[in-house]
Amino acid sequence: MEDGRQETVDGNRVKREQLTVDSEITMTALELPRGQGTGDWGPVSRWAGALLLLALLAFGRPLPAQTVDTGVVIPMRDGVNLRADILRPKGKGPFPVLVYRTPYSRAAAREEFATFRKAAERGYVVVVQDVRGRYGSEGEFDAYVHEGKDGYDTIEWAATQPWSNGAVGTFGLSYPGAVQWLAAVEGPPHLKAMVPAMTFATPRRFFYSGGVWDLSWISWTWFDIAPGARERMHVAGPVGDSAVAAAWDRDGAGWERFLPLDKLPILHAEAPWYFTWLTHPPADPWWNWAELAGKYNRTGAAVLNFTGWHDEDYGPSGAIRNFQGLLDARQGQPANTHLIIGPWAHGVGGTGRSRVGQREMGSAAKIDYDETILRWMDHYLRGIDNGVDREPAVKAFVMGADRWIESDHWPVANDSLVLFLAGGGSSGRLDSTAGPGALSTFLSDPAHPLTDPFAGYSGAHNYASFTGQPGQLTFESPPLDRDLTVVGAIRARIFLSTTGRDTDLWVKVLDVAPDGTAWNLMNPGLDVMRASYRDESLDPRLLTPDSVYAIDLNELLTGNRFLKGHRIRVQLSAAFFPWFSRNLNTGESEVSASESRPAMVTIHQGGQYPSAITLPLVQPPLVPSRKQ
Repeated sequence: MEDGRQETVDGNRVKREQLTVDSEITMTALELPRGQGTGDWGPVSRWAGALLLLALLAFGRPLPAQTVDTGVVIPMRDGVNLRADILRPKGKGPFPVLVYRTPYSRAAAREEFATFRKAAERGYVVVVQDVRGRYGSEGEFDAYVHEGKDGYDTIEWAATQPWSNGAVGTFGLSYPGAVQWLAAVEGPPHLKAMVPAMTFATPRRFFYSGGVWDLSWISWTWFDIAPGARERMHVAGPVGDSAVAAAWDRDGAGWERFLPLDKLPILHAEAPWYFTWLTHPPADPWWNWAELAGKYNRTGAAVLNFTGWHDEDYGPSGAIRNFQGLLDARQGQPANTHLIIGPWAHGVGGTGRSRVGQREMGSAAKIDYDETILRWMDHYLRGIDNGVDREPAVKAFVMGADRWIESDHWPVANDSLVLFLAGGGSSGRLDSTAGPGALSTFLSDPAHPLTDPFAGYSGAHNYASFTGQPGQLTFESPPLDRDLTVVGAIRARIFLSTTGRDTDLWVKVLDVAPDGTAWNLMNPGLDVMRASYRDESLDPRLLTPDSVYAIDLNELLTGNRFLKGHRIRVQLSAAFFPWFSRNLNTGESEVSASESRPAMVTIHQGGQYPSAITLPLVQPPLVPSRKQ
């Protein structure tokens, strides 16, 4: 997914992945767009070309040293033709090749991102392709399903062209990241390197998370897929950006609240695959086509895994799982895989800024994303000894310290701290000992779910005013007497009971400054678990009302320094709407049912039910604190 959710940039609300990374003109051979929705390009007139050339010279921007072939047909094994634009360096070649596959229009990608031009100037042929059923490519779009075989065929086609030296790399973020992995596990022999950024490892933390359906698939499909599908299929509905946005502003909140999910009154014609997804629960073997576990030995490519702590929930989970999966599969041989986790939200643009959401991360947070990709490719495709292979395998940003730490292994934590939930009522404590037994309760009402005040905005935000709202509990440590550097997976074991047959549990961890500012440390999704999915079984294991169950959340991934004088806050709730779907509390699935019931949720603390969180600590701190 890319554009469905939004983030704040300089105070403005913008769709992610529509961020301009480089304002330099990337059109080549004096070409301009032609044919809306086709992805094709055509030459401009001689006079228009002359004017464009004068403009380029006036701004000191020389024409890139490359040629572009547009709308090149690449045949797939089943006879479907996909189209690509091919950027080729000047010179005889042959050259290494970079493949970028996208559902968002190859023409729009070339216009928006400077990566392709930079790569061609560096000596790479770049193949920018529309995936099956999108823009210039034939066939029927079935999100993600065809990307494995189509990616394999595209990579192997690129390797055999006269301008290719047979060494192929892939890059891209989000959907263009997912297509790389789906192709890589098909085993294309000429794939030598890849940089899959901000993407997934398992469908259980991509389409769902913790057994809960990710509602942002609605907005992603509405904004990024449906308009082009309507135009292609001649289906009624908004197409232009302003009309699509206006319809969402008018009706989007209702669509997110609509129950049952499978009767959603939109997208049936444009995206039938969305409703197919809904028929398959998270542990259904049907999803195995999108599962990477057990398949890492199918590729020998050098892989740079790239994500951010505030990326979509699947991003940090995916990057870490994929990194570790490659290490396990390559024991006894060069691993050729690295892991980079910055502070960023989802999207390319944020990697060049120091602010993530509302939180300032310092100048060290800014990186050159294009250069990061190309350095990796330079070494593994061109054989340049630039030191990439000798750098530490893991680089992780520590928010609060606003510095990077480096390590040769993951996890980097070498210690841990257990904090127990204590006290009762709506506001409790985090203590170093479990203490006597106590109870805290809150109401879970699916008809009036606890709602994120920053819904639709990614990144770090100040949740100070969120504490005390109905439908949640808060547990907080005293002011810390020392810095705590937390990097990796915070783990939570919470004992609960409920008057309903099921419930969701959200465990949110925040960094609270002395002035009351309370920063979230990750994007929603890693911090939720459906109680009936607690064993990740195919069929839900419903709860017996008022019986006590242990709910474990083991992937609350973050990198943050809790500074001396700060407090650690844990907030528990049964909803965090509208990021994910709502539990009806009845035992029925919100996919096919709409009736919900309020239920009381009781959190058990101390005694025989020591609810707690475990923080992964780096001791001693590997990076200095920033000046306060």
